[in-house]
Amino acid sequence: MNVTSFSQRLNAIEQAIQAACDQAGRARNEVTLVGVSKMHPNTALQEAYDAGLRDFGENYIQEWRQKADDLATTCPALRWHLIGPLQRNKCKYIVGRTAWLHTLDSVALLQELAKRQPPDLPLHTLLQCNVAHESQKSGINRLEEARELLQQAPAHIVIQGLMVIPPLYEDPEATRPFFQALRHWRDQLQEQTGRSLPHLSMGMSHDFAVAIQEGATFIRVGTALFGERPFHEDSHPSEDSHPFEDSHA
Repeated sequence: MNVTSFSQRLNAIEQAIQAACDQAGRARNEVTLVGVSKMHPNTALQEAYDAGLRDFGENYIQEWRQKADDLATTCPALRWHLIGPLQRNKCKYIVGRTAWLHTLDSVALLQELAKRQPPDLPLHTLLQCNVAHESQKSGINRLEEARELLQQAPAHIVIQGLMVIPPLYEDPEATRPFFQALRHWRDQLQEQTGRSLPHLSMGMSHDFAVAIQEGATFIRVGTALFGERPFHEDSHPSEDSHPFEDSHA
């Protein structure tokens, strides 16, 4: 992608999102673009904010807390999405500071969040589901576990949908069955519990067009927006570190 400024990259992504929405017969406002900003400096986030991006995804609590403090004044309308695993002893840090938690995956974490989050301050969450049953990844492995979490969630922990990190494939079409599986899980849970679950968080730089076609309401895009990260780190697929995404818009 021969673009250099963030505004140009954002425009290219917006065009791709619109095209995917048109193909799926969906409105553009049904899909929220979450810019995966982890490991990028505050200057990059500020540039993104100034270009119009408002939803930012971070993985690491320590890094996110520093960024949230640093950008509180200059980016007042910024919405933080936590998209990495959350340890129970870190729940206290997110209270009142995050718009969304995408990675609720256990009763124990639900209980800790419920204890930490004030009853008058709802936390919007998504259930992370491991529909591919990959042993190295976090997430709920069985539909029954997801149903249990829905049934146990108190009113101030608002579960509004599901999230998935599919296996990594060079061909974006290969991820379609996993997006379809997540949507089917959502549909079954809605039918079984009577709960509305309007959101699906799925799709990254490499495959977000396919995800939109399958019903994604949040797409998590990192490299295609921010470019290569400043330095290498151990790969973690929930952080939009797809080995093939750099050659795709």
